[in-house]
Amino acid sequence: MKKALTIAGSDSGGGAGIQADLKTFMAFGVYGMSAITALTAQNTIGVQGVYEVSPDFIRKQIKSIMSDIGTDAAKTGMLANSEIVVAVADAIREFSIPNVVIDPVMVAKGGDPLLAEAARVTIREKLIPLATVVTPNLYEAEVLLNRKITTLDEMKQAAMDLRETGCRWIVVKGGHLAGEPDAVDVVYDGQDFTLLRSERFNTKNTHGTGCTFSSAIAAGLAKGYMPLNAIKSAKQYISAAIRENVPLGHGHGPTNHFVGTSTTW
Repeated sequence: MKKALTIAGSDSGGGAGIQADLKTFMAFGVYGMSAITALTAQNTIGVQGVYEVSPDFIRKQIKSIMSDIGTDAAKTGMLANSEIVVAVADAIREFSIPNVVIDPVMVAKGGDPLLAEAARVTIREKLIPLATVVTPNLYEAEVLLNRKITTLDEMKQAAMDLRETGCRWIVVKGGHLAGEPDAVDVVYDGQDFTLLRSERFNTKNTHGTGCTFSSAIAAGLAKGYMPLNAIKSAKQYISAAIRENVPLGHGHGPTNHFVGTSTTW
């Protein structure tokens, strides 16, 4: 069985974080493992509290997995602060973790910050260069590049500039791009652009979409897909998961991680 590791925060509401990642791994038929970077008291309305795990203990979790089970791919999510980012980057190098997907999580769906401001530079300089695929949304790309991104051409330029940090593939997600009838993502490998379009769905139930998309890419890479095929597969999966969303709670409900499987809610 192929294996995938999520290095991310825990979402007590189950819609994002390691809970979303593990559900996605299972939907793809991949064995999921986790190294938890932070605990959040979180629901569909917002984040009520965050407890950060020590960098040493995060490294110990990763070492436990890599010294015994190993992994075919990994993804990162919420990393909270610079010390955690450095610890995770060091572990990726030390244990030669393959097929790394970096989701540069910065804020929760409700707007609550999940990453210290000082850590944003650390992610760009220490972590992104180790990635096979990086998946920033528009806000995250703007923060990483310190400029606004408001058009499709600017998304393409952002992808080019982020690719210069040393990663192999960039996916700039355009779900929040104004003026586009479709949800369009820009994929760039250093030579060619691929635009992935999907229908926009009028729903507030999109909690955890970034986590789910990046973990779907990691699952595809774990199964041996080439990066572009893994990204396309993940795009199809997240689009269906949003379309078949689950109206739970009083705020932003989750996507349907079981879409396309024999399991139903």
